[in-house]
Amino acid sequence: MTADLSSCPERTGGQILIDQLRIQGVERLTCVPGESYLAALDALYDSGVEVISCRNEGGAAIMAEAYGKLTGRPGVCFVTRGPGATNASHGVHIAMQDSTPMILFIGQVDRSMREREAFQEVDYRAFFGGIAKWVVEIDSAARVPELVARAFRVAMQGRPGPVVIALPEDMLVETCRVPDAPRVEAAEAWPAPADLARLSALLADARKPIAILGGSGWDEAACAAFARFAERAQLPVATSFRRASLMDADHPNYAGDLGIGPDAKLKARVADADLILLVGGRLSEMPSSSYTLLDVPVPRQKLVHVHPGSEELGRVYQPTLAIQASPKAFSAALENLSVPAAPAWAGSAPAAHAEYLAWTDTARTLPGDFQYGEAVTWLRDRLPKDAIICNGAGNYAGWLHRHHRFHRYGTQLAPTSGSMGYGVPAAVMAKRQRPDSVVVAFAGDGCFLMNGQEFATAVQYDAPIIVVVVDNGQYGTIRMHQERDYPGRVVATRLANPDFAAMAIAFGGHGERVATTEEFAPAFERALASGKPAILHCRLDPRAQSHARDHGVN
Repeated sequence: MTADLSSCPERTGGQILIDQLRIQGVERLTCVPGESYLAALDALYDSGVEVISCRNEGGAAIMAEAYGKLTGRPGVCFVTRGPGATNASHGVHIAMQDSTPMILFIGQVDRSMREREAFQEVDYRAFFGGIAKWVVEIDSAARVPELVARAFRVAMQGRPGPVVIALPEDMLVETCRVPDAPRVEAAEAWPAPADLARLSALLADARKPIAILGGSGWDEAACAAFARFAERAQLPVATSFRRASLMDADHPNYAGDLGIGPDAKLKARVADADLILLVGGRLSEMPSSSYTLLDVPVPRQKLVHVHPGSEELGRVYQPTLAIQASPKAFSAALENLSVPAAPAWAGSAPAAHAEYLAWTDTARTLPGDFQYGEAVTWLRDRLPKDAIICNGAGNYAGWLHRHHRFHRYGTQLAPTSGSMGYGVPAAVMAKRQRPDSVVVAFAGDGCFLMNGQEFATAVQYDAPIIVVVVDNGQYGTIRMHQERDYPGRVVATRLANPDFAAMAIAFGGHGERVATTEEFAPAFERALASGKPAILHCRLDPRAQSHARDHGVN
């Protein structure tokens, strides 16, 4: 039967596309404008969707990825063809490795010009095929509702991730009549009763169990439900690399995070466990200490792996029990799970929490006048519990991960993919999404200049973030490894940096230089009181690099 389209208005492909985004609940999106998708930009003019125009496609894609982390629904980014699309691959790769729902729309050459290597033409299926869940090119305006709805579903269901959609320029101006697709809600995979019964039996037989939370697909309710289960089961709970906000650091069952250079006592606790309950995460290279905590392919510990994507269950580790379920569904199902009344491991959770507090409490003294660790611990005690902390990659992040304590879901935005340049654009999106929260971005000097131009975006869109730039005049992580493996042969890791505080002022923000520990707190308070985007340029003695390596801080 042919659908009656007489009641559908005639619209351009661009208008149909933006109408679908509104139906899917997109409240804001990011872009770098391009002539290849002008029809879509025109449709955004009176759509009610906030458009954040960025300074580089990499920053725009990272902002969209951060939106996905914050909301659980796909962040949306528009870029133009060729170099615009390849710049945006930075954010797509992060979304894939971090399991974040995201959709990247790319302007494409006119359909009549394809396969000629026209101006800025790229085969996007080939280019993005290995780093996205799905790549599609929409050939007909009439198929826009169908394929956009599918894209939202693919991005959210199973293991979440990025979808890439190419939009031929002439398709966006093509007109047709087509009905809209409805709003998509992700289908949740629930644990089977038999799986829960087997989990209960495994717990009853355990002597030294531990839970590890990771991945995406959580929300506040799921985190709270799992915390209640942990209390009832007297179970110590660790979090995976850069997923610390899945468990309140003050919770008496919290054992700390398995990141780079974790507490040796926590590593030993995982290695010595006889049962590991891994929920949501993959326990990939970083949290597994390069795949040494669990044997591959069959762990010596009994492993219960809970993950929404069937392809991840048994991909690396063959589990004792595989449960295909989302973190939300699994945590809700735990409310009625039978646990031992007097477990053999009673007392292990308080002991693990005490070890975590001891490991994270006091920062070690570094060479130089600015004690970065003391600045982090001061912020830990000063910031409200809903403050959002963003960072990219680099040794500077190790102090943050070790000494800051996260208390609420969604307050840590950091790439598990280890991508530099993440902190500033993520912070811009976080401040737009949660304007009442304090948002602080940390960046090394090398990390900051990868996407630091998005500080201008923060100024333009009145997003008063505070950026702490930790400047040691080098690509610190690479320098550390270089000096370890090739001592005395320093190549390519030195940096000559600008005055970042002056840069902030030139962009229209607030900027201050911090040379000593005592200067940090008052400078931070002035930055916060300014109401402007701010940069605190903190000078860290380069010798702190080797000190950090020697004392297990990365």
